[in-house]
Amino acid sequence: MDLFTLIAAGIIAAIAGVVRGITGFGGAMVMAPPLALLLGPKLAVPVILVLESVAAAPMLIQTRHLVHWRMIGAILLAACVTVPLGVLALVAIDPAITRRVIAVTVIVFAVILLRGWRYAGRPRLATSVGLGAVSGAMLGATSIGGPPVILYLLSGPDPIETTRANLTLYVAVSSLIGVIMLWDQGVFDARAGWMSVLLAPAYYVGLLIGLRLFPRFSDTRFRQFTLMLLIVVSTGILLA
Repeated sequence: MDLFTLIAAGIIAAIAGVVRGITGFGGAMVMAPPLALLLGPKLAVPVILVLESVAAAPMLIQTRHLVHWRMIGAILLAACVTVPLGVLALVAIDPAITRRVIAVTVIVFAVILLRGWRYAGRPRLATSVGLGAVSGAMLGATSIGGPPVILYLLSGPDPIETTRANLTLYVAVSSLIGVIMLWDQGVFDARAGWMSVLLAPAYYVGLLIGLRLFPRFSDTRFRQFTLMLLIVVSTGILLA
């Protein structure tokens, strides 16, 4: 790999870390399109999942007491069941097709939420399980498994701190399961491991910057920032 590609990948990882530190998620969505172009999807996906799962450790220590365990637990269990299906799709199908489908879906839901729609009732078990199942398959195939769960949680009544803690836990655990499945299928190899090590410092620096910026965001600004991020990044995925 040439030096320019490595530097470009490091810059992308740092920006993704900032976003992850502010929102509790979003790292994979920021990294996936450009890293897939730079490194190829089969290398980019395992690297992104490693960074997402390991980077969440300090954030989980900070936010674990805020997690809504009953709701996020159902989502996680369903996601863990379907991650292997997504991994099989990554191996067998062109990931660009899946990314474009995801991009259209995220853009539509983000625009709906920006227009003012909010979830007013209590989260239902069936909805949580269904969203977790879809998200798990998406994560295994593209490393971008958060959008369905993100939109679900952001539209709910929980305060910003609880939403951020839930997203942090979900991204960490589901990404770790994805790494294990990719290793089992031979996609996570020595090359992916070394690339993860090389990009980890840049990602962590960005994460620390994002954590410092987080207190500057009010509840309204946080939701607006997050939804606009989804639209911008998903449009990039669609056009990539």
